[in-house]
Amino acid sequence: MRHKHGYRKLSRTSAHRAALLKNLSIALIKYGRIETTLPKAKELRSYFEKLITKASSGDNAHRAVFAMLQDKVCTNKLVTEIAPEYAERNGGYTRIIKTRNRRGDAAPMAIIELVQ
Repeated sequence: MRHKHGYRKLSRTSAHRAALLKNLSIALIKYGRIETTLPKAKELRSYFEKLITKASSGDNAHRAVFAMLQDKVCTNKLVTEIAPEYAERNGGYTRIIKTRNRRGDAAPMAIIELVQ
């Protein structure tokens, strides 16, 4: 039973899962929208929204975001360009759109994008 279980394991070890979410976040910052599987998109939404909240907090925002992303260019873009756009907004920074089933393994795919 998974009552109140906090996250999706995505069939990966904890280090692999952390690296996956970090790399998906970097891609989302760079391109604004990415296509991935639906469970990954749903897990990324939680991770990324916490990241934007930290980036808009103000004090030590660069340090807090860089600790999670480990990418200077994306950290700077998130803190200086993306997070100020959502300053008045309380959550709901991303949108998930279900698209198709992948041909090889019929995995449900989704597009995750930043809300304008």
